[in-house]
Amino acid sequence: MIEPELAAFIAEAQIAYPPGAETRPIAETRALYDAFAARMTPPRPPGITAEDSALAVDARAIPLRLYRGPDAPTGLVLYFHGGGFILGSLDSHDIVTAWLAAETGTAVIAVDYRLAPEYLAPAAFADCLAVAEAAIAGRLPFDAIGGLPFVLAGDSAGGTLAAGVAMALRDGGQAPLAGLALIYPLLARDPTPPARDDEAEAPMLTLSEVRGCVEAYLGGQQPGPYDFPLDTDRFDGLPPVLALPVEHDPLRDDAYLFAERVQAAGGTAEVLLGTGLAHGCVRARERSPGVRRLYAALADFVAARIAAAH
Repeated sequence: MIEPELAAFIAEAQIAYPPGAETRPIAETRALYDAFAARMTPPRPPGITAEDSALAVDARAIPLRLYRGPDAPTGLVLYFHGGGFILGSLDSHDIVTAWLAAETGTAVIAVDYRLAPEYLAPAAFADCLAVAEAAIAGRLPFDAIGGLPFVLAGDSAGGTLAAGVAMALRDGGQAPLAGLALIYPLLARDPTPPARDDEAEAPMLTLSEVRGCVEAYLGGQQPGPYDFPLDTDRFDGLPPVLALPVEHDPLRDDAYLFAERVQAAGGTAEVLLGTGLAHGCVRARERSPGVRRLYAALADFVAARIAAAH
């Protein structure tokens, strides 16, 4: 059963971004999504500033936005937004990134990676990996954040990217990450049962919508080694993981399977289920007690992992 407070949010959200919007021309879909995100985003917490810049990589620029409070940051979070690989921007997930900076004392950098269908896989992954490597090397285009321990985080498709980047950094022998936080992540090319079938018609995200986004991302290509982390065969050597699936979501069991495989490989992974919640619920923080619990767990994880890395 959907939490009552979230049910009211979903009803409003589906007016602003109606079911089936992803089947419209991509420019129209993005305009609807951006308007929806702006409508559902409250003002930033007091004291949080935002600074835009870009990372130059191979003759392209990856737009970034740094959020921080008035004090020196304790660490860094690189945040990859959701949107099914086809939607999202520096503005779309401001509710998460600004709040994380305020609650954890970290600097948070939002990454505006390239989107499909204009840029097929692995373009989004390549952008996110480039930013993570720049963070490790102290080459990010912001002052006073070099050398900070950092956590990778993302929601939905951003969770796909965060987990893939963590695996690529491990395989490349890069300095270890402090942690990996995944909010209702998409981790397999096709979602993991039983949620794939039991929640195929869940509010806010259906199985057909998931499959449509994956198809748009791949564009008929075979996936690369880091495009869908559950389709790989190595789960060792990853940083501590916090997975935050939600009950009514065809992606729910991706998080459980990923955590099980990390644990079986000797790693640390915790799963906290958002009971009564649905995909996309991060925008309901101001209204939903269940969403606030997820945010609190995320903040506690980030703060603990940063503290442990010092």
